[in-house]
Amino acid sequence: MTQLDEAISRYHRILESAPYRDLQWVKNLQDEMEARQLSAGGRLLCPFLRPNFVTQKQYDNLVKTGEALISAIDRMLHLALASPQLLTRMQLLPAEKMLAAIDPGYELSEVSAQLDLQIQNGSLHVMQYNSDALTGAAWSEGLSDLFFDCPPVKEFRRRYNLTRVGGKKHFLHALMKAYKMFATRAAHAANGNGNGHAAVPGAVVPAKKPNIAILEFRDPTGRSEYEIYRDYFRHEGYQTEILTPDQLEYRNGVLRSTSGPKPGMEINLIYRRISAHEFLLRFTLNHPLVQAYRDRAVCIVNSFRSELSHKKAMFALLTDDTLTAKFPILERKAIKEHLPWTRVVKAGKTTGREGVIDDMLDYIRKNRETLVLRPNDDYGDLQTYVGYEHDEASWNRAVRESQLSPYVVQESVKPVRTLFPLMTYGHLEFKEMQVDVQPQAFLGKVAGCSSYVSQSGPGNYSPAAGFAPTFIIDPKN
Repeated sequence: MTQLDEAISRYHRILESAPYRDLQWVKNLQDEMEARQLSAGGRLLCPFLRPNFVTQKQYDNLVKTGEALISAIDRMLHLALASPQLLTRMQLLPAEKMLAAIDPGYELSEVSAQLDLQIQNGSLHVMQYNSDALTGAAWSEGLSDLFFDCPPVKEFRRRYNLTRVGGKKHFLHALMKAYKMFATRAAHAANGNGNGHAAVPGAVVPAKKPNIAILEFRDPTGRSEYEIYRDYFRHEGYQTEILTPDQLEYRNGVLRSTSGPKPGMEINLIYRRISAHEFLLRFTLNHPLVQAYRDRAVCIVNSFRSELSHKKAMFALLTDDTLTAKFPILERKAIKEHLPWTRVVKAGKTTGREGVIDDMLDYIRKNRETLVLRPNDDYGDLQTYVGYEHDEASWNRAVRESQLSPYVVQESVKPVRTLFPLMTYGHLEFKEMQVDVQPQAFLGKVAGCSSYVSQSGPGNYSPAAGFAPTFIIDPKN
């Protein structure tokens, strides 16, 4: 039994001990979740009765690996932007290419990003990379604060030190740093750069303290996590509203809200919670958002360039040794040890872990047990096919389906499963669950971590699924 397994067993014994058999403490915990907006669609965000624990060694490895991979992804993104051939391999829509070509006004590709990992003792495997919007970061901070002082955790802390990680302040700091870069370049354009360059007519002079719009499509079923961010940004002195694209207008070089609590509010900074794919399904490139973005009248975080990083084909480029041969050794090591081998599905030759593959489609058919087929883009109704969940006939059908739309083939990663306690119909119950650890990074630096616990992974929702607070655990001497 590992040190971590022993700690989890000790926590479970606490839950089963006499002081906690009366589950009123659970009712109090759940009432407090509701009071702190830690629910969505009428469901509590955390149905579990313990946090997810990671050791300091695991967290340090997570930080080191995550930052190396984010650096490699950013490096590959810039290579792709400079190479039409590489850009073609990303399987982008024409409009996505046009948006990616627009300079966002700051150098960073991803101001915020999130990895999805499987951690098993000393091993770490990356499942996917998310650069469109954070999910769970604010919720996890609230859950961590709540669980830290709940009765069984307080007793557990007599034997173990628990460290909370991340927080809303890291996110706000990253937004403001990106805006400062944007504002500095915009001010130079408006005033001349001091090296004999004239001011640019019509260039926008940025605000010293930006008004923020969090842009998302409203979910009528429940609260948005970004209401928590909105309230926090307001508390820190930033005028902030949650808006949809329909609530924007662009006139005389200024992007404004047309409705909502403050119609007519000038918008300087947008945190984009809408993917380019979702946006383009509803709007054209003549939308006020795109016009203001093109004119650099508004700073958008993450920029539309980050869409390249979010495509599954990014892993296909990163696991192509011919493209990464000149990357720094730490980045190449992180790619080799922690990213799944990935290729865009198409007929013909390719390279695998062991050398040349003469016929990719034949290789996929024959290696069902170790492969997974994923849509290149998460958005839409395309299905993911995990090979070991299919028989030969249904796997062959999946291979045919994967040739009709942009798909990638990847090495499959067996999920990490462990016991989590829940209250079911008023009784304590232990269920074996899958744990996806999701570190958040800001400006390329990991500064937070959440965990999604479910029976079958993110995106497969059930009453026994949700976020768990994440603590670094260390035994007391």
